[in-house]
Amino acid sequence: MALRSGDNTGLGDISNRKNQSLMELSRIARGFEPQGASEAMRERLGTLRERLADNSRLLELHMEATAEVAGLITQAMTDAESDGTYAATIGGARLVR
Repeated sequence: MALRSGDNTGLGDISNRKNQSLMELSRIARGFEPQGASEAMRERLGTLRERLADNSRLLELHMEATAEVAGLITQAMTDAESDGTYAATIGGARLVR
């Protein structure tokens, strides 16, 4: 919900809790027999799987947006610092790094 709303406060705490949960789930999974799980447990695991997939997509979007903004800032700084005299070119086209 914090990612959806853009509320960045507490993301460090959320990340720590998610890491702790992953560790606990990994420990539980070692002795878990899927065929012995109740229907209610299967439903809850399905819900967890859906929420984790949704969270993964949101995190990926945020990471892509961050990379795009960082690239724009880098390019703006490069453009501001140089008049292009010593820019690398290939076949007359400027090579952006």
